[in-house]
Amino acid sequence: MTGVPASAAGGAGRPTPPGGKLGAAAVNQASLWNIANILTMVRLVLVPAFVVLMLQDGGYDPAWRAWAWAAFAVAMITDVFDGHLARAYNLVTDFGKIADPIADKAIMAAGLVCLSALGDLPWWVTGVILFRELGITLMRFWVIRHGVIPASRGGKMKTLAQGTAVGMYVLMLTGPLATLRFWVMALAVVLTVVTGLDYVRQAVVLRRRGLAAERARLVADQAGQAAAEVAGAGAGGAGGAAAGPAQAGAPQSGSASEAAARSETGTGAERGSEAGR
Repeated sequence: MTGVPASAAGGAGRPTPPGGKLGAAAVNQASLWNIANILTMVRLVLVPAFVVLMLQDGGYDPAWRAWAWAAFAVAMITDVFDGHLARAYNLVTDFGKIADPIADKAIMAAGLVCLSALGDLPWWVTGVILFRELGITLMRFWVIRHGVIPASRGGKMKTLAQGTAVGMYVLMLTGPLATLRFWVMALAVVLTVVTGLDYVRQAVVLRRRGLAAERARLVADQAGQAAAEVAGAGAGGAGGAAAGPAQAGAPQSGSASEAAARSETGTGAERGSEAGR
């Protein structure tokens, strides 16, 4: 017993063996444990670990900040590989579709909030980035029935700039590197705003096209239904017209038969009279 449904095994009509549903569920659950999903789970676990390391000893210990940077770097690197592996080896699952974006946003939000709470990064920078990320995520769900907004090159550059800037702020850099991280973060904020506006434009265009396509399908369906009704009415009228002459001809045939019978009766009577004479 393999537990595979009959339709999937090519045996339509065969009864499902006992435990078949449980076996199929076990196969589906096993598919969750692939390398792409494992990397996503690791990234989710690294979020609280990063926060703990970041805030050790008040959040200003260079050693603990270095360990926090290592956790952040591993999370960002796994973000690059899990999606690539899922697409390349057909490991895409419903869990990955939901957990991957959550893990991406969680590690970035944790880094930004910790930096702002420690006074290393202005709160308005954290607010702009998080507002954009949350807004775009909700917008993707808003237009998902019309299509998918593909990841753009600008979006990938934004992610790289954000990860690099947050990583540099996690490390307690001084001198020219501290100045450099300021400009990297400035670039990340600019890319965040520009790509966010571009995503809004794409979402509006995609939704308009989707609504136009739905209206066109509705009009086509109504036109097809009307044509079917007209064709049905025409077929009914033609059938009635063909039945009319047949019904009209039946009485005429009966009248002819009756006349012929009367004529024969009359002839027989005349012959009887002649015989009697």
